Amino acid sequence: MATSSAHLSFLAACLSPFSSERIPQRGEFRPPVTRFRCSAGKSGFFTRLGRLIKEKAKSDVEKVFSGFSKTRENLAVIDELLLFWNLAETDRVLDELEEALLVSDFGPKITVIIVEKLREDILSGKLKSGSEIKDALKGSVLEMLAMKNSKTELQMGFRKPAVVMIVGVNGGGKTTSLGKLAHRFQKEGTKVLMAAGDTFRAAASDQLEIWAERTGCEIVVAEGEKAKATTVLSKAVKRGKEEGYDVVLCDTSGRLHTNYSLMEELIACKKAVGKVVSGAPNEILLVLDGNTGLNMLPQAREFNEVVGITGLILTKLDGSARGGCVVSVVEELGIPVKFIGVGEAVEDLQPFDPEAFVNAIFS
Repeated sequence: MATSSAHLSFLAACLSPFSSERIPQRGEFRPPVTRFRCSAGKSGFFTRLGRLIKEKAKSDVEKVFSGFSKTRENLAVIDELLLFWNLAETDRVLDELEEALLVSDFGPKITVIIVEKLREDILSGKLKSGSEIKDALKGSVLEMLAMKNSKTELQMGFRKPAVVMIVGVNGGGKTTSLGKLAHRFQKEGTKVLMAAGDTFRAAASDQLEIWAERTGCEIVVAEGEKAKATTVLSKAVKRGKEEGYDVVLCDTSGRLHTNYSLMEELIACKKAVGKVVSGAPNEILLVLDGNTGLNMLPQAREFNEVVGITGLILTKLDGSARGGCVVSVVEELGIPVKFIGVGEAVEDLQPFDPEAFVNAIFS
């Protein structure tokens, strides 16, 4: 398979400046080399990795499009409303448009802002056709996402290993998301270590071990039935540091956001990894079930107050008609969405792209 010029440039930039290697001539044998051997600080390893993952995701736009089919069906009524739109029916059309947005879980606040802006532009003469109204609607949603969702790429810092903690309530898809994230990293040649920090759920460690085998990653698990999550995570990060891993992905126990003692444990986990690697964890990603719609907001607020969430992973959006919650959670909390789950396949955890999202729900 041909390698893209962007990918070649990326790999070339990752070679050590002190290496004696050169680019081989056509037909010349070259021994196999490790793809990513660069120093994180000198070459921007994690910055390039994040960009490469996101660039590759742009070729998977079809996955995002198909993943939001149910939300798109809900919003299809907008096209019907605007097809024969005329100024005399502005109020009726906007009322029905408002209802369509609410049904798709855009939320009252976001819906009112969008609809009133459209009303103002229609009455002032800026929007004169149904197609112009549709474009303005998409533009308003995209603008909201762009303003408060600017850092969609993973912020991995400048030293190895980068540490990513995955948190969330039970049943949100936390461990599965971690496994799919590991798969994405592994595809780019990144050396990944998993940490089975979910010490409460009996099957959690087994589930993560299956993902480790499936993705070819190493894993650190609890050594006893009463092992603490902090012990597992600190041991994993220490191993990652000593053995030259690029990324350590830390699973944690699912917990209700209303359980104070379990939420306090997350603080302890955060401190534990920070003692091993200064500045860790680099990312604390909260996994939220897209089927819960706007009900995810209280969860996100509580987790954010306790540990400081740096990004969101919204899962199971392919099975929900409530895709508008993506806009609501970004607008309400100002926490960027980093990944979205749009299917069960290992490739279906997609880096979030605001433009692709808007085109997917307002086809």
